[in-house]
Amino acid sequence: MKRKDFIKSSAVLAASSLFFRSQAFANQNSPLRIGLIGANGMGWSNLNAILKIDKVTCTALCDVDENVLNKRSNELEQKNIKVKKYIDYKDLLKDPNVDAVIIGTPDHWHCMIMVDAVAAGKHVYVEKPLGNSIKECEVMLAADKKYNKIVQVGQWQRSQQHFRDAMGFVHSGKLGKIRSVKAWAYQGWMKSIPVKPDSAPPAGVHYDKWLGPATKRPFNPNRFHFDFRWFWDYAGGLMTDWGVHMLDFALIGMKVSDPISIMATGGKFAYPDDAAETPDSLITVFAFDDFYLQWEQATGIDLGPYGKDHGVAFIGNNGTLVVNRGSWEVIPEGGRMQAVIPQPSKDNGLEKHMENFVTAIRTNDKSILHAPVEAGAHIAILSQMGNVAYRTGKKLYWDKNKARFTDEEANTYLAAKYHNGYQLPKV
Repeated sequence: MKRKDFIKSSAVLAASSLFFRSQAFANQNSPLRIGLIGANGMGWSNLNAILKIDKVTCTALCDVDENVLNKRSNELEQKNIKVKKYIDYKDLLKDPNVDAVIIGTPDHWHCMIMVDAVAAGKHVYVEKPLGNSIKECEVMLAADKKYNKIVQVGQWQRSQQHFRDAMGFVHSGKLGKIRSVKAWAYQGWMKSIPVKPDSAPPAGVHYDKWLGPATKRPFNPNRFHFDFRWFWDYAGGLMTDWGVHMLDFALIGMKVSDPISIMATGGKFAYPDDAAETPDSLITVFAFDDFYLQWEQATGIDLGPYGKDHGVAFIGNNGTLVVNRGSWEVIPEGGRMQAVIPQPSKDNGLEKHMENFVTAIRTNDKSILHAPVEAGAHIAILSQMGNVAYRTGKKLYWDKNKARFTDEEANTYLAAKYHNGYQLPKV
């Protein structure tokens, strides 16, 4: 499947079934048995959300850090949930008592585990971003099509009603001609990461299994657990951590797919000497036919556009709609339209996202998924384009027919490089 085809199909999905279909949750007599791969951080939050659903249980945990594995299994046992524990995710995928898996690993593992999971007959909930490169996203799309399992991507804001309401207002035309869209994440809680020396892995950590296909390096605590996000070997910084959420709604609101060009500027301006590799300050501009989309990120400060630390703003001739996880509102341009006071979120997006995932499994209906693989690939690829523009320092153009950049240096970033005997999955 060429990228121009799946990117268009994802735009159609975003504008129709993903946001304007309501599905009743369907219970069945048999329990849905979940295996969690990557039991720290968001993976654990995902599991706790899905366990609130009737007749869903956890039967298996996998983590390469035995300290995390034992801690989480003990916490589940306190809830009278007994699980099998695994170090290698492939062993968990062989477990006949697992119907679906949650992938909560670092980004560089998402592709391999998702492909192996659907090939093993498991349904999958995979954390965002879907893939850690443009090529990985294409492979995951092919695996989704071949094995036809239920796969939900962890873009849980797609299940929040107030985001849907905001998109409906944008689509109404009341804002007038929208000339620009801004999406941003200002993360004041993210402080500098002090440089630390390499060391031996902590006891119980299977470091080679954590590295997987990433470049072989000595263990360093800065690259482990949560902070892996700020190193190119494993992730893409705030662009793929928060950008996939906010930029997703920018595209949904504007009903667009491929940008004409991408350029980015920024760097480590806040913490130039700390351990992180990805930029702490960045502006990326995606040009479309009749508007531009600007992504902005900053760490260590919270006062982003419109006084909000994250959000999306649709700037029209009549007014501007601003939406984030907490609410949406409309700020009029003079007297051209009426203001809309902040409309707060009234639901738990993650829990609703899990309900949607479980319903799709129990009804065997991929069409009702709020964040299918097409949607996850669509926005992950756009975010990766932004990072490639930053890393090359060039204004980039995408050749839809060849599914490549017109710049050869940029094309070296199309596929993540696999090491240590691992290879990009073939589907």
